[in-house]
Amino acid sequence: MIRAQNDDSVRNSGVGGVCMMSSKWRDEQHSSFLNFISSFLSANSFRLNFVPIAPDFIFNCGGLSLAFIFVINYDCNNPGPIFSRAEKLKSQFAHLYVAITLPTKEQNDSFVRSYFRYGMDIGRPTFIPALDLEMGFEKIVRIVHARGVCKKQDAISKLKAERERSVQGTDVFLRVVSSIPRLESHDANALHTIGSIEAIAKASKEHILHNTDMSSEKAEMISTFFRDCKPVSKVFGPAVRSSDDIMAWSVTAKLKGVALLPISSSCSNLNNKLKEVKFFSC
Repeated sequence: MIRAQNDDSVRNSGVGGVCMMSSKWRDEQHSSFLNFISSFLSANSFRLNFVPIAPDFIFNCGGLSLAFIFVINYDCNNPGPIFSRAEKLKSQFAHLYVAITLPTKEQNDSFVRSYFRYGMDIGRPTFIPALDLEMGFEKIVRIVHARGVCKKQDAISKLKAERERSVQGTDVFLRVVSSIPRLESHDANALHTIGSIEAIAKASKEHILHNTDMSSEKAEMISTFFRDCKPVSKVFGPAVRSSDDIMAWSVTAKLKGVALLPISSSCSNLNNKLKEVKFFSC
């Protein structure tokens, strides 16, 4: 169970957030319980604000918002308002929970019967039973923390995956461009400022000189290289759909130590070469 005085798991996770408490709900609570909530939230890196909101609590944690109804006095003779309120709020909040204190067996049995009598959908919203007020609030914070950590980790994993794709794309770009005769890795990095391989293929000598530190001779050579390659797509048909295909094919040819196929070569040979370099897509 999470405790305010020694909850290292939440504090060390780096995931805190903001807790918004309903002003109306606050006014109905005993001061000692409010002090517990304040201390518990502070110990677990949550900032507490009092606002006029429909739920009793709204937590923002790890980029995720969760709403809570906190029922502290369950009335066995009149459970209807609890379920009616839950039905109303679940349409307004994507992540809604209902924490409810059920210290006696009679209250627990009444709640179970009422849950099905009022036709609640299991998990919509999720009900959180607890034996006392402190346990109920601790369960709320535990759920908020768990959901926040998962949300944050998912965001981090997506950023890592995007960064890996970016690095891989850059690596492929450099390998392809540096395969052009007389170009070195420094030249490939310089050409990266122009854009994709297709953008480089369309760039004029003047554009290359203006946007890179390459020599006039190399700029002319690059422009000529792609200009001479353009007829290949016309000769070999749909097998070569873009300059990226031509470049990728040239990389494979160089890595295998063979010369580029002349324009008079067969279409089937070029198709075979292109099949070998599908992984060079940029």
